[in-house]
Amino acid sequence: MKTNLRIRLLYLLVTVAIGISANGQTTQNTIGQPNGPERRNAAQFTVSGYIKDASNGEGLIGVSVYVKETGTGTVTNNYGFYAVTAPAGNYTLIISYVGFQKETRSVSLTDRNLRLDVELQEEGKQLQEVVVSTKAEDDNVKNIEMSVNQIDVKTLKRIPALLGEVDVVRSIQLLPGVSTVGEGATGFNVRGGSIDQNLVLLDEAPVYNSSHLFGFFSVFNPDAVKDVKLIKGGIPSNYGGRVSSILDVRLKEGNAKKPELNGGIGLIFSRLSYERPVFKGKGSFIVAARRSYADILAQPFLNSDLRGSKFYFYDLTAKGNYRINDKNTVFLSGYLGRDVFGADFGFNWGNATVSARWNHVFSDRLFLNTTAYYSNYDYSLNSDLKGKNPNDFFRTDSRIVDYSLKPDFSLFLGKNTITFGGQSIVHDFQPGTATAASAGAVRSFGLSSKYALENALYVGNEQQVTPKLQLQYGLRYSLFSYIGPGEAYFFQTDVPTGQRRTVLTTVDYRGRETIKTYGNWEPRFSAKYELPRNSSLKLSYNRLAQYIHLISNTTASTPLDVWTPSTNNIRPQIADQIAGGYFKNFGKSGNEFEASVEVYYKWLQNQIDYIDGANLILNKYLEGDLLSGRGRAYGAEFFLKRTTGVVNGWVSYTLAKTERQVDGINNGDWYATRFDKRHTLTSVLMFDPPSAKRWNFAATFTLASGTPGTFPTNRFEFQDITAPIFSGRNNYRIPAYHRLDLAATLQGRKRTGKKKDDNWVFSVYNVYGRKNPFSVYFQPNKDNPRVTEAIKYSVFATVIPSVTYNFKF
Repeated sequence: MKTNLRIRLLYLLVTVAIGISANGQTTQNTIGQPNGPERRNAAQFTVSGYIKDASNGEGLIGVSVYVKETGTGTVTNNYGFYAVTAPAGNYTLIISYVGFQKETRSVSLTDRNLRLDVELQEEGKQLQEVVVSTKAEDDNVKNIEMSVNQIDVKTLKRIPALLGEVDVVRSIQLLPGVSTVGEGATGFNVRGGSIDQNLVLLDEAPVYNSSHLFGFFSVFNPDAVKDVKLIKGGIPSNYGGRVSSILDVRLKEGNAKKPELNGGIGLIFSRLSYERPVFKGKGSFIVAARRSYADILAQPFLNSDLRGSKFYFYDLTAKGNYRINDKNTVFLSGYLGRDVFGADFGFNWGNATVSARWNHVFSDRLFLNTTAYYSNYDYSLNSDLKGKNPNDFFRTDSRIVDYSLKPDFSLFLGKNTITFGGQSIVHDFQPGTATAASAGAVRSFGLSSKYALENALYVGNEQQVTPKLQLQYGLRYSLFSYIGPGEAYFFQTDVPTGQRRTVLTTVDYRGRETIKTYGNWEPRFSAKYELPRNSSLKLSYNRLAQYIHLISNTTASTPLDVWTPSTNNIRPQIADQIAGGYFKNFGKSGNEFEASVEVYYKWLQNQIDYIDGANLILNKYLEGDLLSGRGRAYGAEFFLKRTTGVVNGWVSYTLAKTERQVDGINNGDWYATRFDKRHTLTSVLMFDPPSAKRWNFAATFTLASGTPGTFPTNRFEFQDITAPIFSGRNNYRIPAYHRLDLAATLQGRKRTGKKKDDNWVFSVYNVYGRKNPFSVYFQPNKDNPRVTEAIKYSVFATVIPSVTYNFKF
């Protein structure tokens, strides 16, 4: 009854919001006009349409559409659609997008709404490509978004990368507030959050493991990526399910103007993509593939024991679209990727996603995107990848599968842009099944599947209150049900903190029977106030709930970690974050430099930790080994970027602290998390020498505090046995991390009538060979077992040069 009441209240809130805005002609200002009797009954008309890239027909995200006469405007949504409303009259629309030529269009709104589709031409200046964001020049000041970073693919391709391969996840680690526990670590950490607290979306489908080769590369093929957006705070109400950040990756739709072939040949893998228009220009598609071949190149140098070893990855990305008519467009995109690693004993893991979307324009003011997706992440361990001893083997498998439907509406009403909709997700967790065979006898065992249903309704409004004050506010209600078939375990409660709990009773539940339900209201609020001299102040607050959890107590997450839902024993994670910032542009034309300072504080509830000696592998009673506590993260982020000139790039500095408090750990005192980094300094510089038009150069530098680790403080000796004694969790820090990377790109010669664009990329990773420690562990000295020695483990301890050839037809 209580749940139904909550849903009805939210439904009422959506209805009221829409009703208020729909009647806005009598209660709100028309664009740029004062309230008054003479304007209240003035007819309003809407200019709407799509803004696309003239070279390939791709919809452009975040294009600024500015109404000169009123001083107000809007930006295009994720599909390139925009709408502005004004009373009858003549207006000038200024359409701007960094890297593209500015367009000015005169429109006359007299007796009807106007459809205006625009194609933007790219700027001829190469320097315009060197930007962090592809939005309007002063977007960081005028846009209400804060704690948001966008990197376009042109910038990604210029950043020095490991083995010369462009990487989305590694690139966002150069932004303020983003870090990793070490080189080669899977995933990334945002503002003190663990990696499972980041929602990674590929065309709106979640990707549960975003890394290839244990974190050295990401699953996103740069040739197929159109837009990368990281949201760290002020998260709008249409996003949910994670408590730290949203990484929203959008794929290209395919060249709708002409066939295009792109590719690259590198030292570790090669890639190839093909895109073209279809259905007489009404549709287009792109197919992109990658495959590593280090295992093939290494085979001649492997000894007999390792001969035939497998260590490679591949992925296939595809997307197509078809425009049915001016009001309906459909999209279908998918991803399939897998890593294989091992010899006699090995493992493999991979992601598969499919997204189907339908865009429908109900009217000039109402836009709908409906998304249905399928997501699968799985891994397996196999004792005999090469087929030896076929009668004796061991294999274990685990996976998480999601099915979802999400209708998302956008309503454009003058100074209000209202978003509302809902989402349903069916989770299927298969935590682990194992099969073992010996001497012809086969035995299967493992854990039962777990099921959950996650629903949400949301509404939000972006409102231009005055020319200087803009608000964005919304509410999301999420409802999570842990359902059968399955067993629910009820544990002892009278055990000492930090000790394993034993099962008192087990209850069997039938299919679709509810075991435990959680519901949470998630309010969101942001405000922006523009100041003189091209500057602004911003403030945001958001509450988020997360109902699924990654179970891992290793230094860094591995592909073999297990996802589990919230249950009757595991409560959902809750995070409240407040942030404030000052944003300013200055220099030539007022936008040569972009600067910002943000401070934030985050409170976290129901953070999972583990008892000492917790058993996480195929443990039926895993929940008895888990502990729950609270967390806090706070810090300041400084960012300075230059967008024009011969030397471009940015510098960021983050001062942060991340802690947890869990009964049963560290005597109940606060302790630093494994991913706490006090200081992080990153810089990206791009140099285009006027005297060498075919060459451009780039450099990145990173300096960061070492991450915490648990070191022994004493030892116990008995005869020839020595055992370490630990007195606190994460009581020391490993040495600081710093690294310099360089890259140079040589463009191919331009010849008359030549249809091919190509370039060579030369890069050096870890220029001065810094042996950055990933972790420090302890072991007895071989010569004197009574002496314990610390061993520093480094993933890359040398200079790594590389060369890559890229081509485009």
